[in-house]
Amino acid sequence: MGEMVKILITGAHGQLGKELVRKSHLSHSIVSLGKKELDITSQDQVENVILHFKPQYIIHTAAFTSAEQCEIQRKKAFEVNALGAGIVAKTAEKVDARLFYISTDYVFDGKKNSPYTVEDKPNPLSIYGMSKLLGERLVLLSKNASIIRTSWLFGHDGSNFVKTMLKLAKMGKEVKVVNDQIGCPTYVSDLAETILQLLEKKNGIYHVSNSGYCSWYTFAQTIFEEAGFDSKLVKPVTTKEYGAICPRPEYSIMENNSLVKQGIKPLRHWKEALNEFMRKELSQ
Repeated sequence: MGEMVKILITGAHGQLGKELVRKSHLSHSIVSLGKKELDITSQDQVENVILHFKPQYIIHTAAFTSAEQCEIQRKKAFEVNALGAGIVAKTAEKVDARLFYISTDYVFDGKKNSPYTVEDKPNPLSIYGMSKLLGERLVLLSKNASIIRTSWLFGHDGSNFVKTMLKLAKMGKEVKVVNDQIGCPTYVSDLAETILQLLEKKNGIYHVSNSGYCSWYTFAQTIFEEAGFDSKLVKPVTTKEYGAICPRPEYSIMENNSLVKQGIKPLRHWKEALNEFMRKELSQ
């Protein structure tokens, strides 16, 4: 039996990190580090860890992901999402590790009205999007790195839109949800499986989200219905009426042709993924 491939997962306590650890620990040797174990903005820490473990692959999920908080804590956003990613990429080269950087639909401005391809020019509207795009650019200076952009994540760990909606549904309260932002919900379980398939494929930029698309409002209605609650409690509002401080792309559907070219099946429809999520979540 050959040696197991060693994968280092950063941000291992986040919803994607935890799912990757669950899915890969049987077939790979996993080093999983959360922010307490690894501060990615510290060059010394990053070098100590990577030079010590010498992983073949690094899946870099560690990020400052609260788009609202990024608008307020701008310095932290760039330190974590951009400089931190650059430090990890540079150090990965020292041990010939292949790096996968998890990025976001927020690198686009949402002004397009057909799905974003990997050839489309990013133009972020928010600090979160800018910091992630700078992270992408720093990572791509490395010869052995890939970018995986994803969107609207929901999974069984941590907090996310689906869990929040379920909580509100149980309280029987009216919920206001924006109706003028369109995108692709992504089940973390499906995303993690696809990332693990990409370990065997060539470097590049990949868009990975579940098939189909919807507005946040339609997404919320579907969550209520799937869980057996009255979807009339979900009321549509415009982004302007909702009044969030972070500007978000109005349209961020991403097409996953780059996956298909590598022989990876497009992810199933988000409704099917949501259905499985609900079955698992409600049976716990």
